[in-house]
Amino acid sequence: MKTAAIICEFNPFHSGHKFLIDSAKSAGATHILAVMSGNFVQRGDVAVFDKFARAKTALDHGCDLVVELPERYSLTAAESFAAGAVRIITALGCVDMLAFGSESGDVAALKEAAGAVDYAGRSETFFEQLRRGKSYPAALDAALREFYTPDVAETIACPNNTLAIEYISALDNLGKNLELFTVKRAGAAHDSENAQNGSASGSAIRKMILSGEDYSAFAPACDAPTADIMRLERAILAKLRTLSADDFERVYDCANGLGARLYKAVRAAGTLSELYFLTKTKRYTLARIRRAVLSAFLGLDKKFAAEKPAFIRILGMNARGREILSAANCELPIDTSLKALAGKSREAARQAAFTTRCTDIYGLCFERPRKCGADFTTAPIIVNE
Repeated sequence: MKTAAIICEFNPFHSGHKFLIDSAKSAGATHILAVMSGNFVQRGDVAVFDKFARAKTALDHGCDLVVELPERYSLTAAESFAAGAVRIITALGCVDMLAFGSESGDVAALKEAAGAVDYAGRSETFFEQLRRGKSYPAALDAALREFYTPDVAETIACPNNTLAIEYISALDNLGKNLELFTVKRAGAAHDSENAQNGSASGSAIRKMILSGEDYSAFAPACDAPTADIMRLERAILAKLRTLSADDFERVYDCANGLGARLYKAVRAAGTLSELYFLTKTKRYTLARIRRAVLSAFLGLDKKFAAEKPAFIRILGMNARGREILSAANCELPIDTSLKALAGKSREAARQAAFTTRCTDIYGLCFERPRKCGADFTTAPIIVNE
């Protein structure tokens, strides 16, 4: 038995994800664990299909056990996104391999880049660039180019490489040693609007789904209702208008003036697009602004985002998934029932309550709004083989 973990959003599940799963199995994995984002995702958006629908698709196409990456990690920047997912993986005590896609396709190069990021990110050059108003990626790029050859900086500039490097760093920080396996990303570029070589990016597929177009050439069909953040637009703007300047300062990732800009911008903006435009500067990436907006809306503050996971919530499994659980020596409570997990500790109760709030709000993103309580009334996806 050899279990490979994949950190994912499956938003939606597509041919690239299937290729990664199949490649991990070809490399010796007998069981596949997916640590999958909840209903709000890292790009600062809602998932196009809910987490249970995405878990079912994952189980139908090669995954064996799907556990949730809660919003307090899935809605954060690469470092904390990776740290939260890696903590869940290593807490299970039975995972042998971490499998991921990357533009590099070279584990050794990614390890070298991870070391470079650690060094450059603590350098005076990096902090000086931040003081000059550069964004985090731009400041890091400048520091890397001062201390390393250009290819190292170019490796880190690619989005999938960035996440891969953070996975490696998270494992190092925890003192954990998993076999690392990567496949080289091919076909359409990250966030590309166009299909290429028979593949399409997640962004392009989501656009097809929300436009009612046929996307079956690029991803397995999912007959679940679709969610669109635009159905929350007025609610988001209304909530943010009630927040004080001090409230924004407590929001996750609103440091270095971003909170102040959001506070000012939301008083003039009439749409989300306008809010993003009024907030945007060279210092803040659009993805960071979108995450900050949703963090403010959902009540995700800096302290809560830094909390370690208090439990592991199972979204779905098949027979091989049960074998993973049988082999686990789990450091955290693990269950399909969020209600049962919430009773394990004060931290668990707080974390479960936030997950529930996110799901209840997410229910308003559908054409037919959903009732509250879906986290307690939706059955886990159990596939009997």
